[in-house]
Amino acid sequence: MIAHRTPAGRVIRTVVPAEAEAVVALHARARATYYPEGTPQDGTDWLANWRTAIERPEGTVLCVVEQGRIVGLASFRVPEDTGAETVKLFQFHVDPDHWRSGIGTALHTACVEQWRADGRRTAVLDVHAGNRRAQAFYARQGWFPDPENPPAEGDHHLFLRFSVSGE
Repeated sequence: MIAHRTPAGRVIRTVVPAEAEAVVALHARARATYYPEGTPQDGTDWLANWRTAIERPEGTVLCVVEQGRIVGLASFRVPEDTGAETVKLFQFHVDPDHWRSGIGTALHTACVEQWRADGRRTAVLDVHAGNRRAQAFYARQGWFPDPENPPAEGDHHLFLRFSVSGE
């Protein structure tokens, strides 16, 4: 597991439980950018969800810290319905005030390094259909539409795939 990295003066490390509220705040700021009519209020307890993700032994939540503040985060694990060679990137967010500063690329690189170290061959994710900025970012990183999960009529998410092994 990644403990610490310091690309360009940033620290990339695993999130600790005491940081759950900071993670929720960053997640809310990032999500608000791709819901033009406002973030849906569906009753999700994001604090409980993030605490579960952070404390899950078989999962990983990485963060990017700059000047003592979490400015990026990624959550991933092997989903229950796949083999051990596939990892799912459940959440990937950069604080909107830090977009286009290299944080996302550095965090993605750290994720890929961890997936390779863990022996994963494929990564999957779903991205909000209206989040064109994120879709462009993932395309630049080498993600492509998942041929095993084409979007159905009315889907709010697109399913992407990444070859961890470079194949």
